[in-house]
Amino acid sequence: MERKSEAVIFEELLTRYPDLKDCEADIRKAFEVLKTCYQQGGKVMLCGNGGSASDSDHIAGELLKSMELRRPIPQATRDALKGEFPVEGEWLADRLMQGLPAISLVAHAALLSAMDNDVDSDMAYAQQVYAYAKPGDVLVAISSSGRSKNILHAVRVARVCDVRTIALTGRIHPDLKDLCEVAVCVPGKMTADIQEYNLPVYHALCRLLENYFFE
Repeated sequence: MERKSEAVIFEELLTRYPDLKDCEADIRKAFEVLKTCYQQGGKVMLCGNGGSASDSDHIAGELLKSMELRRPIPQATRDALKGEFPVEGEWLADRLMQGLPAISLVAHAALLSAMDNDVDSDMAYAQQVYAYAKPGDVLVAISSSGRSKNILHAVRVARVCDVRTIALTGRIHPDLKDLCEVAVCVPGKMTADIQEYNLPVYHALCRLLENYFFE
């Protein structure tokens, strides 16, 4: 697939989902925060509950590997693989792709259950943010209600660790919106409606990042 401009990606998003027009400015802000993070060598952390946990895994997958563009590895890496491993090197080089570092905080079952059993389930994401955080990283916090305690605690820890924060949420409660640097508050009052709008938003963000960093 050919590379797309930022203007084209937004045009496609808003043509297909006109109800997201009111969110355009915040989506653009979220893109700028994520872009700056990656330009500075940072990483993105993601967390959510239920369907939003699945969204966290989904976003990480889109960032870590090719979404629509090929993302070939640098020639120097290709040559190093072939030089070190004459038999397997070319095969590896043909299948590796450049990635944008992303960690889904929902994906560590042993840690999540240990935190639930030994400490407090509401601290599972906050603990990971504290352990992983470097200044300039980004936490993407996903909550359809906007008031999930474990998500709010993760954002609070992120803020004191100089981690930038982006909320993907609805318009039910302002708690998460008020805590985060950028909040994309999609329309809808039902959880399912909010989650359905979140998907095109984060797909657009992943497309924007891929088309900015890769050819």
